[in-house]
Amino acid sequence: MTLAKRIIPCLDVDNGRVVKGVNFAEVKDAGDPVELAKKYSEQGADELVFLDITASQQGRETMKGVVRNVASVIDIPFTVGGGIKKLEDAREILLSGADKVSINTAAVKNSELITQLMSIFGKQCIVVAIDAKRNYNVEKGKTIFKHKGKKFWFEVRIYSGKEPTGLDAIMWAKEVENRGAGEILLTSIDADGTENGYDIELTKAICKSVMVPVIASGGCGGARHMLDIFEKADVDAALAASIFHYEKSTVDKVKKYLKRSGIRIRI
Repeated sequence: MTLAKRIIPCLDVDNGRVVKGVNFAEVKDAGDPVELAKKYSEQGADELVFLDITASQQGRETMKGVVRNVASVIDIPFTVGGGIKKLEDAREILLSGADKVSINTAAVKNSELITQLMSIFGKQCIVVAIDAKRNYNVEKGKTIFKHKGKKFWFEVRIYSGKEPTGLDAIMWAKEVENRGAGEILLTSIDADGTENGYDIELTKAICKSVMVPVIASGGCGGARHMLDIFEKADVDAALAASIFHYEKSTVDKVKKYLKRSGIRIRI
């Protein structure tokens, strides 16, 4: 039997407030993380993702107090990322109430960390986030895609999308799986905040290259986009922010729509 697909609201947190931007920029306030977390949990969210989006950039730890407060009002699996650079950071986040930790910049800087975290906390606790952006400067040895006659590849970026790494996203996904990631949180920077739909091409390519669950992120503007990504790519979960924060839809409405459309979902 196939597993039910998951719907995951995302809280991008900066200085204790939930924010939302477009293409990882033009960030604006979207509310209080504890209030939003409670609301999404009550609406039937399958999980919640909390990303302290400026922690790595600012070289500081994730705000554990906010994590504790969020954990205290929800009863669903809770993934926390941002500023986790070593085993102690992950341990403190898990002790603050998170069920899983998500690493991105730290994984790129020290891929051994993925294996270390997995061996201590278990594969099921380790999510590797991959932020990818189209790069039209085609290089040898990259996984090349074509759109309207233009060739490009997907490049992994770190520090909230601000720094290019030269890593091919498809190859990096395979590496993080080999190193022990239990799940991949894949965000298309090009689609992020546009509400024009997920990047099907990128998501499909990553899903085909790994066996671990993949969460699609970036670009969701409504339930139709979630249906699209579930039908066209083999993702396990769809993550969204804007549509829930600005009440364009609710988790329960999205789930009912998906169920009516033939997607196996938990209501």
